[in-house]
Amino acid sequence: MKIAAGTTVGALQAGLPLEPLENRILLCHALGLTRVGLITNAERSVSAEEAAQLAALVERRLAGEPIAYIVGQREFYGLPFRVSPAVLIPRPDTELIVELSLERLAPRARMLDMGTGSGAIAVAVAHTRPDAQVTALDLSDEALAVARANAAANGAKVRFLRSDWFGALEGDTFDLIASNPPYIASGDEHLVQGDLRFEPSGALTDFADGLSALRTIVQGAPMHLEGGGWLLLEHGYDQAAAVRALLAQAGYTDVQSWQDLSGIERVSGGRRA
Repeated sequence: MKIAAGTTVGALQAGLPLEPLENRILLCHALGLTRVGLITNAERSVSAEEAAQLAALVERRLAGEPIAYIVGQREFYGLPFRVSPAVLIPRPDTELIVELSLERLAPRARMLDMGTGSGAIAVAVAHTRPDAQVTALDLSDEALAVARANAAANGAKVRFLRSDWFGALEGDTFDLIASNPPYIASGDEHLVQGDLRFEPSGALTDFADGLSALRTIVQGAPMHLEGGGWLLLEHGYDQAAAVRALLAQAGYTDVQSWQDLSGIERVSGGRRA
């Protein structure tokens, strides 16, 4: 689309072909303004360079690219997180596993975040509980670079490891393990819809039945969990019963599921006997 130089900020806020919130986000990003600045600069005219930059951002959004990738950031647990196409976009649903982890971490406890991606879970926990000893792992070097940057930007102390699940842990043990692993089944129609089209497929799907990564974590975690330690797993909207069954079959106790803000069983977990 074309945006004319000289158009006012107020006119752009009302006239861009996006949802009002997305209009505001892209305007703030392109013009270097805060939300308050959009109001106080409503009569300001944009330059030709600003108009071209804004038009390019709007075109990207109209093509379906997620807002978070366009502006390079998403808020999670009240903290700013850098995001890129190398990592999943942190979602509010995942804040549930952060809350559950914080409730179960004793002072100076050791926690592991498996498949950390942007570092959202690990950084949120470490920022909230600086006494905790938080380790996070991922197989992707690109994801780990993003996660390290997010830890540094938010003043969170996290140890990062490049690891294919438990491969690099050796004899390390933890009081709690949390993970938001790939859990969408191969061929699921959601993978070609909305924001998921732009996110890294290896972080979304296990290229199998949606449960293979969850099985690996459930089976391997006891070797790295202290007795009574919790394993918490985020999963799909229809997988709670299957994940509880995996946990029960592997001998975990206190197996249960927790609902997200939409009332969907989003996290399941249990304790090492």
